[in-house]
Amino acid sequence: MISMPVGGILGFIILVLDIWAIVSIIRSGQAIGVTVLWIIIILLLPVLGLILWFLLGPKAKA
Repeated sequence: MISMPVGGILGFIILVLDIWAIVSIIRSGQAIGVTVLWIIIILLLPVLGLILWFLLGPKAKA
């Protein structure tokens, strides 16, 4: 079982990454429907949503 300090740090890291992902989604310039869908997925499924967005979300233009 994860001790409280490690779990708290892990939770904080996930929160920061989720906020970063949501800001990136908003700045991506995608259609409003796609933007809202990704934000809802990340809010409802913080860890899985973050992984899915990283793998399947819109990629930055090089």
